[in-house]
Amino acid sequence: MGTDMDARMTEIEMRLAFMENTMQTLDLTVATQDRLIHELRREVERLREELGGIKLALPGDAHDEPPPHY
Repeated sequence: MGTDMDARMTEIEMRLAFMENTMQTLDLTVATQDRLIHELRREVERLREELGGIKLALPGDAHDEPPPHY
């Protein structure tokens, strides 16, 4: 009966080690994705500001004037 218990404990320890490794890998993946998301948000904000500046620099807005056929 002792060897059966030893085998079960070994199996549990192996599963625990695998789960810990998986959690570490997932944690690193989530941290990497979080950094990427923050970088992308900053880039989108920078592009919005740049686009807003370009819109202001354009002469007139096409939506302000009715089409010529009116």
